Amino acid sequence: MNACPADRRAFTRTAPVRLWEDGFASDPHRYYAALRSQGVVGWAELAPGVPAYVVTERRAALDVLHDTETFSHDPRAWEATVPADSPVLGMMRWRPNALFADGAEHLRYRTTLIDVFDLVEPHDLRGRVHRAVRLLAGRIGPRGEADLVADFARPVIALVLNDLFGLPDSQGDRLNEGLGKMMEGGAQAAEGEAQYAQYVLELIAAKAARRGDDLPSHLLDHPAGLTREEVTWQVFLTLGAGYEPTANLLSNTLSRILGNPAYYSTLTSGARPVMDAVVEVLHHETPLANYGVYYVRRPVSFRGVWLREAVPVVVSYGALGRFAEREDVAGRHPADASHLSWGAGAHACPAKQHTLLLVTEAIEQLTQWLPDLDPVLPRERLAWRPGPFHRSLSALPVRFSPRSPAAASAASSPSQGARP
Repeated sequence: MNACPADRRAFTRTAPVRLWEDGFASDPHRYYAALRSQGVVGWAELAPGVPAYVVTERRAALDVLHDTETFSHDPRAWEATVPADSPVLGMMRWRPNALFADGAEHLRYRTTLIDVFDLVEPHDLRGRVHRAVRLLAGRIGPRGEADLVADFARPVIALVLNDLFGLPDSQGDRLNEGLGKMMEGGAQAAEGEAQYAQYVLELIAAKAARRGDDLPSHLLDHPAGLTREEVTWQVFLTLGAGYEPTANLLSNTLSRILGNPAYYSTLTSGARPVMDAVVEVLHHETPLANYGVYYVRRPVSFRGVWLREAVPVVVSYGALGRFAEREDVAGRHPADASHLSWGAGAHACPAKQHTLLLVTEAIEQLTQWLPDLDPVLPRERLAWRPGPFHRSLSALPVRFSPRSPAAASAASSPSQGARP
């Protein structure tokens, strides 16, 4: 990289691509095309008056993800430039956790997270998924219709995560409401952030008073000696990152499966693994479309663009999947990771395998006890939630043959569960 101003290309006369518009949710590819027309680094707005550089090309993205000397995750200089009521602050403000730390501090936080997630055995996680699916089967099976976003994807992830984090099933609605508002980044973003923060504070207070066999308790007792405040912010990160993107990955995958009858028939017969559909979603509808947020430590020229301090540099995982086939990954293997949805470098997702197991197991269990799911709407008529960061369905209505809770429970019993 060259810090010579003579090389710079500024965006002073370029209209930013407004990722906060409703149109972005309905047709993101049009916005990605507009960004790419500016080059591999485009100029955008994450919210009104909140500009950002957006990286839309894979090689450039890898440079950002691996170059810790030039790029930092610390947003505090940027925070000083935006209004206190900015709707994206809930997702982007600095907190003392692994996402917003660099160097040794980041390694300390990340190591504790890896250690506690390593305590979650695959068979244990699978059992938690089965239990959650059985519970939901009793709710929706007799109805013969459901919204697989509101009635399955979001509650099943909430049930599993509440179980892992030591909370009762009844707390799932609070998790869903607070994080949903915060992720969309609209007028209710601040309210959602406050609701979610209160949720986490109450959780940590309960675990500080009485430990359990759960992730927050293991963090509190970790040999790294995190303070209670540090544990609070690690949980704030991991519970949020575990819930919203995973629920969206689950619903987006279900949508892709059900929108292709031939695909669905091969999945229900076991001829085609669920993982193929998950990888397709990670390429084409990745749940965290624009949340690889970095900042340059000093002004620098990058791929012909002069990057200023205190302006977010966003790796667009959504755009990378859109343009990957035109670049160096044509003919990719179905299991490849050219989408980069898990990130790369020091900040790559530490819970990738847990997420994949959770999503694939939930889908396999669902399609066992409801093998005739029939979408109510064609895929092109489905609505998507607004927000610059995510790719998230508003609803996925389906019909199916009604089943009693007993029949649904039998079909989704752990002994019959397929393995990813």
